[in-house]
Amino acid sequence: MNAWRLDTSNQTMIVASNGGVPFIAYWDSKLSDNDDLEQILNSLPRDFGGGVIDGLEYINFCPTSGDGFLGQPGIIIHDLDGRAILPKFIFMKLEKKDNWSFVSHDKENGIFISHNISISGEIFILETILESNYPIRVVWLAAPVIPDHSSNEELTQVSGNWCNEFCFDTIKWKPGVIVKESRTGRTSHENFPGLILSCKSSANTNGSTSGFHYGWSGGHRMQLEELSTGQRQIQFGHSQSYNNELTKKVKSGPLFITKSEFGRNGVSQSFQSFVRKNILPFDASISPRLVHYNCWEAIYFNHNLHDLKDIATLAVSLGAERFVLDDGWFGSRNDDTSSLGDWDVDKTKFPNGLGPLIKHINEIGMEFGIWFEPEMISPNSNLYRSHPNWILGDEKQLLGRNQYVLDLNKIEVHNYLFEKISKILNENNISYIKWDHNRVLPYPDQNQVKGFYKLLDKLRSFFPHVEIESCSSGGGRIDYGVLKRTHRVWLSDSNDALVRFRMQNNASIWLPSEVVGSHVGPRKCHTSGRVLNMSLRAWVAASRHMGFEMDPRELNEDETALLKEITQWYKENRCWMHKGFSSQLDLSDESQLGEIQISNDNAKFVSFVVQFEQSKYSSPKPVTLTGLEANSIYKINLKTPENAALVSRGKITLRDKELILSGQFLMSQGINLPCAFPGTIWVIEGIKLC
Repeated sequence: MNAWRLDTSNQTMIVASNGGVPFIAYWDSKLSDNDDLEQILNSLPRDFGGGVIDGLEYINFCPTSGDGFLGQPGIIIHDLDGRAILPKFIFMKLEKKDNWSFVSHDKENGIFISHNISISGEIFILETILESNYPIRVVWLAAPVIPDHSSNEELTQVSGNWCNEFCFDTIKWKPGVIVKESRTGRTSHENFPGLILSCKSSANTNGSTSGFHYGWSGGHRMQLEELSTGQRQIQFGHSQSYNNELTKKVKSGPLFITKSEFGRNGVSQSFQSFVRKNILPFDASISPRLVHYNCWEAIYFNHNLHDLKDIATLAVSLGAERFVLDDGWFGSRNDDTSSLGDWDVDKTKFPNGLGPLIKHINEIGMEFGIWFEPEMISPNSNLYRSHPNWILGDEKQLLGRNQYVLDLNKIEVHNYLFEKISKILNENNISYIKWDHNRVLPYPDQNQVKGFYKLLDKLRSFFPHVEIESCSSGGGRIDYGVLKRTHRVWLSDSNDALVRFRMQNNASIWLPSEVVGSHVGPRKCHTSGRVLNMSLRAWVAASRHMGFEMDPRELNEDETALLKEITQWYKENRCWMHKGFSSQLDLSDESQLGEIQISNDNAKFVSFVVQFEQSKYSSPKPVTLTGLEANSIYKINLKTPENAALVSRGKITLRDKELILSGQFLMSQGINLPCAFPGTIWVIEGIKLC
């Protein structure tokens, strides 16, 4: 048996082959340099009893049917006549260039399969490439399959829905198959392609934890299986496409995996660091994230030049640095039933084009951004009347948000969209695009995603100065595939600060703070109906990429003053926050949720703790922090003492003055805070003194 060792600073992966497709023999904490690979291989065989086949096969990178493996196969392929091909791969060679490529061959069927692994920081990146001498039909191809050898007992899936994305569902491993699949043609609100595995004793701050993410912006499938032997496997791949055309080459999306002994926070730091260094097309430490003003929840489709100028003037006085004109500026777009595809400025609303509005916005000191939804088309549009054959699917399909999807496989569609968007960008001083995608595909189509990538890549090459936001009815398209081509994501259409803080907290496992847009919404939230105070709304927005999305004309004097103050705080702190790391807190009071953001040099931190509901304790539990230097001394102050509940009667030191405490004390004993009503946020700042 052959074996190869791959190391990061904190992990070791051992890949082995007994003649067939290689498999992961070990993936866990970093092994000693003195560990003997031969002895490790000798330790691998497991006993088996009666009632099963005569042997216990290792779960390799691509388990196949027909060779005695009784679990879910990592590949399903058919020949020209639709007959199943049951490949029998033999390991051929290891190629080492930019990555480790393990190549196997099925000589009888003329099929080659390569399982590629590369390493960046603490992230292993895995990808499968299948090549055939003859045309075949690929029904399912998994990225390299990961066996779970560890003592993980719990798995956390990511689910949700519109305005309630990034919900965590934690369940225990159990015999059988668990499948989560998005067949919507996008990553979806319901099935973000991420997974967390953890041992029973794990928490945010400690315990063995593994993190997974499948970096593909279309339909995807995750299969988790525990066999009767106790063996477990984890598979990620594209969802089956309707357009399963014959092909000679296909590849999976990249699967990003990492493991840490420091709980979810260890996993999140690895992912956040990787995204900054390897995924994002920009460096937030060089270009600070501008404060946005988006007009959507202020005016919706009711665009009026006079009102927009007034709103922009108020927004800049609050601290906004970029004005984003949302849906309603084009065609005859007065509601969501028309005009998608007609990307010409509405002369009724803007008789002299967008120039006068942009001129005003630039003169008062803001950049200008604009909303597009290029991949969609309204039945009531000039484009549809001219080209009804440009839609994806049948014209009798059920509409989504009163619209069809444009078929990006068609070169004429690609050219039309590029020309229309380019014209708007060339004729106007625009630095930002909010790129929306408001309905699911009529069926999964992998080529639609490739067409989207191609269009985005071309636009970015022609307009490299234009930043792009990925929005899909909020968080319907968030993954590392789209992040390679965009500058931030719109996490959710919900501006309810309580809902959003929970979503932001969970999403931080995979996303650094600077890519997550977060806006101060209206006093009464348009998606939940809750009335939330300005302190909560503004601080939750300031914890990520801050913006406003309310009508500033509704603000009273106190709200205006507080929003200005918090916006100024964001501007003074965003540079170090957007280079540092966000970690989740382990709090003993379940009515609270908290996080801490620590600068790269550990010189400063800010912690946000939200009181979600009435506590069951009459005396608040201490808030314990994490990630600090144990032997360092920190000066602590409470930015929001005014949020203490009216029933608060204790002598809480932080309400009146600073404290000077060690990192060890803050992480062990914690901080005592005043009593809080639901909907309250505590903001705790710390500066390292020595």
